[in-house]
Amino acid sequence: MPPISRRMILGTGLLASLPLPLHAGTDAGRVERAEGRAWADPDRRLTADAPVYIGDHVATAQESRLAMLLAGTTRILMGPQTDLVIDRFTAEAGGELVLGSGAMLFDRPEDAPRTPVEVQSVFGVIAVRGTRFFAGPSKDVFGIFVERGTVQVTGGGVTVAVGAGLGTNIAAPGAPPTEPAPWGQARIDAALALVGA
Repeated sequence: MPPISRRMILGTGLLASLPLPLHAGTDAGRVERAEGRAWADPDRRLTADAPVYIGDHVATAQESRLAMLLAGTTRILMGPQTDLVIDRFTAEAGGELVLGSGAMLFDRPEDAPRTPVEVQSVFGVIAVRGTRFFAGPSKDVFGIFVERGTVQVTGGGVTVAVGAGLGTNIAAPGAPPTEPAPWGQARIDAALALVGA
């Protein structure tokens, strides 16, 4: 057996002092339901009851859907070909999600703690105020529809407050959101069907 050198001891100490991967033990929540193919990070397959972690990049394939429960209170439904990063998320401090592409439904019960949550995308920022809302492609634009509660949508230097039963559209990244207006039932149904709600 080769002798243990001073360099080996120092190297071991250096490795031990390095931070663990971000998701090591930092639970964000669990997968409730997976249809088709869904994964986190580069190649961690997500199935029912699989953990998801702070810092995870979660994605779905074509004709696939994913339902997650974050921090025990907030349900996230993802539609096909959707990319979402769980940047940070706790029941006590709120969180930040980054929607890279695709469609999602955010659903936090009315009686859950009112912690600040933001959903960022290339189209704008959605500030959540305890609610249920859809965000994603709808009628050839990026649409946000609020079923319950209120969100503030900021894009192109403009902020609009969107209340229950109303929606707003963002035509392209950097464009401002439209004035909130009711969506037709067919459009609402199509948006909810996209995420499997």
